[in-house]
Amino acid sequence: MKFTESVQFDHPIIQAPMAGVTTPEFVAASANAGVLGSIGAGYLSAEATREFIQHVRKLTDKPFAVNLFVPEEMNMDEKLVRRAYEQLQPIGEQLGMPSWETPFSAPCFNEQVQVVIEEGVPVCSFTFGLPSDDNVLKLKANHVFLIGTATSVEEAVLAEKCGMDAVVVQGKEAGGHRGSFIGEALIPLKELVTDVVEQVQIPVIAAGGIADKEQMKSMIDLGAQAVQIGTALLATKESGAHPLYKQSVLQASEGCTELTKAFSGKSARGIRNQFMIEMKEDKPIAPYPIQNDLTKKIRSEAAAQNRPEFMSMWAGERVHETEGGSVEKVVKSFF
Repeated sequence: MKFTESVQFDHPIIQAPMAGVTTPEFVAASANAGVLGSIGAGYLSAEATREFIQHVRKLTDKPFAVNLFVPEEMNMDEKLVRRAYEQLQPIGEQLGMPSWETPFSAPCFNEQVQVVIEEGVPVCSFTFGLPSDDNVLKLKANHVFLIGTATSVEEAVLAEKCGMDAVVVQGKEAGGHRGSFIGEALIPLKELVTDVVEQVQIPVIAAGGIADKEQMKSMIDLGAQAVQIGTALLATKESGAHPLYKQSVLQASEGCTELTKAFSGKSARGIRNQFMIEMKEDKPIAPYPIQNDLTKKIRSEAAAQNRPEFMSMWAGERVHETEGGSVEKVVKSFF
């Protein structure tokens, strides 16, 4: 697979960035297995992004990508934030936290873009929106291959117009956060790939529920030039997922996932657990990224206490087909 002369990898597979799960070892193992490794830098500071890139470089000489979250404009509704925080208190109490401080995160997107350029990263992908014209021009001037994320034909067309060199199209089956930035489309991957391929000229990368080589081949046959896999790699030994998260993935049954905004304020697909059940959508939920900040302490404390019922365990609809082993073993199973 080749994006540019300097970005070549053996197989038409991109490792999904999965912010919070990817480790330098995981990204390097993906790259060394012949696919395009991806750093999920969405929650990292600019300096942490730089350190992560440098760490990966010590482990592989293969190309890899960095994925960034495009910040959104948001109006703070203090009453809603207070109600959302209060709604989380009973769950906090079950973890021994009747209250907790919530420092709100500040975006460092522009600084991360500069790090990508300074570190000579060959590929940069974007989720939750599209970068500004200035950032696109700056990245292209430094020969960075740009990949957008779309959940609808409309978003894919905008990604091409914005200057993206390729677009990941995310079907409704996909695990983790929805990459939507216009509405909240939930379109089956097969339908989405078929429609997007007809409407854009840039390479299309299919994502969502791709668990084996047959599904990968079906996407290539529809016109996708590559696929992106995430859930299939979650339980590998190199994955940074919590051990109980990996266990839940390996023990998952068909139909065990659902979409929720309760963890972050954005729609995301994960393995159904007590947190998701208690925080049904009729409860007050702050917008992203505030809700994500409000639940961060709950998620970290749940992980520390080995309480998967309160952890965010993102996974796609075909999580029940996931197997363990190494990244290399999983990649080989696709061929």
